[in-house]
Amino acid sequence: PEESVTGSFASFIHAARPEQLSQTVRQRSKRMILDSIGVGLVGSTTGVFDIALRYCRELYSSVAVSSVYGKPGLKLSPTLAAFTNGVATHSMDFDDTWHPATHPSGAVLPALLAASQMLPPKTKPSGLEFLLAFNVGLEVQGRLMHFSTEAHDIPKRFHPPSVVGTLGSAAATAKLLSLGCAQCRHALGIAASLAGAPMANAATQAKPLHVGNAARLGLEAALLAARGMEANPFILDDIPGCSGFSAFYSVYQPKPLPAPGQHHQFLLEKQDIAFKRFPAHLGMHWVVDAALSVRNLLVNYAGSFSPSLIRSIVLKIPVSKYINRPFPSSEHQARHSFQFNACAALLDGDVGLGSFSESSIHRQELRELLGKVVVEHPEDNVANFDKMYGEVALLLHSGDVLTGKCDTFYGHWRKPLSKESLLKKFRSNASHVLPEEKIEAIIALVDNLENLSDSSQL
Repeated sequence: PEESVTGSFASFIHAARPEQLSQTVRQRSKRMILDSIGVGLVGSTTGVFDIALRYCRELYSSVAVSSVYGKPGLKLSPTLAAFTNGVATHSMDFDDTWHPATHPSGAVLPALLAASQMLPPKTKPSGLEFLLAFNVGLEVQGRLMHFSTEAHDIPKRFHPPSVVGTLGSAAATAKLLSLGCAQCRHALGIAASLAGAPMANAATQAKPLHVGNAARLGLEAALLAARGMEANPFILDDIPGCSGFSAFYSVYQPKPLPAPGQHHQFLLEKQDIAFKRFPAHLGMHWVVDAALSVRNLLVNYAGSFSPSLIRSIVLKIPVSKYINRPFPSSEHQARHSFQFNACAALLDGDVGLGSFSESSIHRQELRELLGKVVVEHPEDNVANFDKMYGEVALLLHSGDVLTGKCDTFYGHWRKPLSKESLLKKFRSNASHVLPEEKIEAIIALVDNLENLSDSSQL
């Protein structure tokens, strides 16, 4: 087992050390942590979070030691806190996104926050140990996604956080708990049996459960391994005739994960993360920026934005069934609709939290714009977050055509949010549930995370 792919992952988890995190990795991961806390806090104001929280409070009783986003004074058992905070993080589809496609922070951070509060006072992990565990969770997710070419495209079968996120949570928690190498291997194996959720539940209230369950079940896998539960020690290997992790991918070619050392480079070093400026599926950010660009052209052309001048709206987008929704009827469908986000940006000149309210979704003027949309799928516009683009063309009654195109939106890993933009987003999100002094305290804690003696302060 020690010489297998699974064994190499377990060895990496066990052997990783804080000093192997470069300054770039530390800074990028702290930005992810801060952003994830912010979207979790604003997510605690949503209806789906209320359902999940009520479920946990009413149906479960346990030792309550772990905090819940947006609910000062309320604590749950560690696994249920990880679950509810994971739900909050993804409740608006506002959380970070990586390539190949997944939401890495929401599956890992809630588990680590809950686990850090669970441990006895004299064994609390330091901030640097917390940061290392977080990056171990990211690394495992990223490496697993690179084992399949299928994972590089916008998913069709399984929602990635429910698959790689569950194993990432298990790996991160195993690291935080200082599990032995064999226990880390079993944690991955147990987590694989708890992973997976279908893409058909995208654009519904069930989708945030995928991230909540990834955080919770990964934590449970590590706790079970710590208590002696065993699993297949070759779970990540490609064994003919017996599917392990390969069950989630039609093409699966695993490679050993090199032991961390002086020359090991974490994936976060090579590729930054995408942070969203508004709460919707990542693909929407291309069409919104393209729509805002062409809106400015129409304002310059006509002196104002006038929908009556538009005969039709042509969207050139990649083929992806679950985000091609001509007339969304709920906030979750609207967050997964190319058509809605393009038209909302055209009509309002912006897309934000309020864009997905019931009153905004069902506006007559917005519905009229949606009725003018025509969708095209150019062959060169592939369903891949690293290669796709968004194009919005306005065909006017005058015969003129105005076009806006976006290859890389602001917030993409190729065009990262500035520190000022990230802090503005965090403060805005956190202000929905926290006073200013607590908001600034969280910013200071995350910024100084390496120097905290007790990460449970976070």
